[in-house]
Amino acid sequence: MDSTYDFIEKLSTKEPTPGGGGASALLGAVAAALASMVAGLTSGKKKYAEYQDDIERIIKNMNFEIKVFLALIDKDAEGFLPLSRAYAIPKDSPEREAVLEQALAVAAQTPFEILKECDKLLSVLEELTVKGSRLALSDVGVAAAACRAAADGAAMNVYANTGLMKKRDYADELNEMTMAYQRRCRDMCDKVYDVVFGNMGL
Repeated sequence: MDSTYDFIEKLSTKEPTPGGGGASALLGAVAAALASMVAGLTSGKKKYAEYQDDIERIIKNMNFEIKVFLALIDKDAEGFLPLSRAYAIPKDSPEREAVLEQALAVAAQTPFEILKECDKLLSVLEELTVKGSRLALSDVGVAAAACRAAADGAAMNVYANTGLMKKRDYADELNEMTMAYQRRCRDMCDKVYDVVFGNMGL
């Protein structure tokens, strides 16, 4: 991926990529980076010594997740290319429908992957509400907010593609899995919010 500034500049143009899927992946990377920061601030503190092994695991995992999300930005753009080419096929071409159907399936896969990564990340944020420094709980909350936006955005990108599919059995199955992950992400995010706002006396 290019620098964040370059990405935002490209995102603001009328070019088809990057788009909502790439933006969702970037939000996921931001959330993972915040989780890593909170774990780093917690590491080595006597007050949280009992969680040190878990904190070190979280730092390692979040550094990996950052790379995963950033890679998904490029993968999402690549996944859109077949769809763009499919739409360029003349409407009266006998192969257009089959090519378009396959391209829609490809385009839906990366946002679904982003959503699954968000699910994993939110479980870590839940863990940090217990094991992370109390002084950095607001950062856990911001990470959860970014991750929720990433999850909802990724889900929308799945639905945008499944809504155009002719093979409704496949589309419905992918929609059901997407909705299940989306609900889980929202529920975990709400639990993080409850702890964060509770810690603020709200």
